[in-house]
Amino acid sequence: MVLNYIWIAFFLIAFIVATIRLVFLGDTSVFPTIINSTFDSAKTAFDISLGLTGVLSLWLGIMKIGELGGVINMFSRVLSPLFSKLFPDIPKGHPVTGSIFMNLAANMLGLDNAATPLGLKAMEGLQELNTKKDTASNPMIMFLVLNTSGLTIIPISIMVYRAQLGAAQPTDVFVPILLATFFSTLAGIIAVSVYQKINLLNRTILLFLGGASLFIAGIIYFFTTLSKEMIDIYSTTTANVFLFLIIIGFILAGIRKKVNVYDAFVDGAKEGFTTAVRIIPYLVAILVAIGVFRASGSMDYIINGVAAAVGWCGIDSEFVAALPTAIMKPLSGSGARGLMVDAMTTYGADSFVGRMACIFQGSTDTTFYILAVYFGSVGISKTRHAVPCGLLADLAGIISAIFICYLFFG
Repeated sequence: MVLNYIWIAFFLIAFIVATIRLVFLGDTSVFPTIINSTFDSAKTAFDISLGLTGVLSLWLGIMKIGELGGVINMFSRVLSPLFSKLFPDIPKGHPVTGSIFMNLAANMLGLDNAATPLGLKAMEGLQELNTKKDTASNPMIMFLVLNTSGLTIIPISIMVYRAQLGAAQPTDVFVPILLATFFSTLAGIIAVSVYQKINLLNRTILLFLGGASLFIAGIIYFFTTLSKEMIDIYSTTTANVFLFLIIIGFILAGIRKKVNVYDAFVDGAKEGFTTAVRIIPYLVAILVAIGVFRASGSMDYIINGVAAAVGWCGIDSEFVAALPTAIMKPLSGSGARGLMVDAMTTYGADSFVGRMACIFQGSTDTTFYILAVYFGSVGISKTRHAVPCGLLADLAGIISAIFICYLFFG
């Protein structure tokens, strides 16, 4: 229902803004631009779905091997004490907890291509437990918000873009992004827990949050002792070794259980094609709405309004030039990536604005894209409190990113 209102709002706001530009400014190009954006966005949605087909087939095939090999059940048992608190509606030891863990681990290491199919597999498992098939369950919402909060330990793609655009220290945003995403994730957990009346003041969750805080502090300390070259090596190597170990580990587990791993892979891979086709309508719907909103100039007016408000309050407004990336990120990952690259190209990769855009890009995730794809893959139309909780996590990430960027680079 919330997505319905947001979808309508994108079109209505775009129409109002475009009409004002045509009538009062004489801008005759605005409506042709909007119509062109609908075709471009629809094509982009199809291309994304088509591009996902191979990746989905690969990782759903690997997940099938892991499921039959008992790896998913092992993760479920290990994570049961924590997940029973954060996901009280999931039966203890249920295999879906293993799928949730694999998805979150892939996100933390910046493995976006692996995270999406793993997340869709988790959503299928959660839908099996869902008693109202058209309505998001509490575990689904917690899982979605953990995704949209975008906790990232190794932001590989951002560091690669910075290196390509000539940054003297491509990895200098590593620690700020880690801190910003941690606060975003923490805010998301708290927001969902308030809605779902989950008690966060129990020993298991407190130990987890405390342990996670110490772990992140340890990572931060470790990387601050390394040179730029060593940070690049450790970051890239860790992510890729982890990914390959998953594949090898699942295959070995299947062999140990005497599973025909090839047939298991093929059976799982078949699901990838059907899933990719199933999400096309949802992607077309959300990306066309976002494209219309952007083409009407509404995004530009929002940015200019924020800059004026910040300046009126007497606050340093240098960060406002990077805000398009922050505002676009919940709407479109590729759009935000383009705005991040544009900010670094315009102001310099090592400028305050360039770094700020990178931290914005890494501090949150594509909330509406994730909601559309993940909920669409299992036919969820009533999202309940998923959108407000996801946007609260995004807001926390944006605010944290601003303060952290001023702390490190201001």
